[in-house]
Amino acid sequence: GPNGDEPPNNWPSIFGGRAWTRTANPDGTPGEWYLHLFASEQPDFNWDSPVVRGEFEDILRFWFDRGVDGVRIDSAALLVKDSHLPDIIMDGSPGAGDAYADRDGVHDIYREWRRVAEEYPNRALIGEVWLPDTERFALYLRSDELHAAFNFDFLCCAWDADRLRAVVDATLAAHQPVGAPATWVLSNHDVVRHVTRYGRADTSFDMGDRRIGEASDLALGERRARAAALLTLSLPGGAYIYQGEELGLAEVEDLPDDARQDPIWRRSDHTDFGRDGCRVPLPWSGTQSPFGFSPEGATGEPWLPQPSSWADRTVQTETARPDSMLALYREALHVRRGRRELGDGPMAWLPSTPGVLAFCRGEQFACVVNLAEQPADLPLHKEILVASDPLVDGKLPRDTAVWLAMGD
Repeated sequence: GPNGDEPPNNWPSIFGGRAWTRTANPDGTPGEWYLHLFASEQPDFNWDSPVVRGEFEDILRFWFDRGVDGVRIDSAALLVKDSHLPDIIMDGSPGAGDAYADRDGVHDIYREWRRVAEEYPNRALIGEVWLPDTERFALYLRSDELHAAFNFDFLCCAWDADRLRAVVDATLAAHQPVGAPATWVLSNHDVVRHVTRYGRADTSFDMGDRRIGEASDLALGERRARAAALLTLSLPGGAYIYQGEELGLAEVEDLPDDARQDPIWRRSDHTDFGRDGCRVPLPWSGTQSPFGFSPEGATGEPWLPQPSSWADRTVQTETARPDSMLALYREALHVRRGRRELGDGPMAWLPSTPGVLAFCRGEQFACVVNLAEQPADLPLHKEILVASDPLVDGKLPRDTAVWLAMGD
């Protein structure tokens, strides 16, 4: 950016503060301003430059040559900016970020990347695309652009049967015109873990307010998370599992302030706790920190402190418990791999009572999720393949899901 006492425009950083930092010249005098929509350590590239575009194509080939199966593209809608660098209206209104978010030119970049990916067999480009407009979202998934993108509408949805069904229908409808597979995700590195979210009075999620410290019934949240796992893994398309959700980890909300690492915490003047609570290193084994995360004999603690209660959440502990969250995920993934109708393909809703989601994948498989207060009857079936929790008197309890083998 140009020299001057003021930054080129009023754009804010998504991590807090302004999106411009001024460099210093070798003699110590102020230099040029540079743009960073996130942390100041992450300067934005000038995607109008053919040198930048060429370098990124070289980077893709570097990793594809080494056998990497695919690339996840962070903040995939924020690459291209309005070259005039206009000020934006700072009232949070829709379209306020149009000068740097979801601009049409970004699609030319992903067409170039797709051509690189097509030079190799079975490579995938996965986009992190946060957009409120499902039609604009779907443009990233055209046959010559990205292969898939994360479904954040599903992640943010409340634990409510009608809302979840509406999100599923809208997702499939948005993906159908571009012929791309839908995706389903419950948590990631930016959001409060869904065991905690599902235990709150308000089970939805909004990136603008993580509501850290809000009361949560973690036992209820885990029960719902178990059911959500079976729902997610049986919907049409791909499923993404965030590290730790297979262990049933909750958000770590009591981190000491001096341990927090997220630049959001620093750039918000310590008013936004940020995302560290879902990034605490995983517990693998043992009864105390670092729970096998660090190599045996290594000294020092992980960069974020692990709760002592995680002694019951290690991979080692959960592997030994047939009723653990890890055991459920392993069982469900084993069944999913063995059934041809799961993964991408058609689905159809089945008749159900209010508060119950029921759908079939072909004629031989059905998933039923009970979000109602009362136990639910199951359709006629041959076999229970997987249940998130035990049935009671042949009925599906509240906040429970089941996979059924159907047919005569």
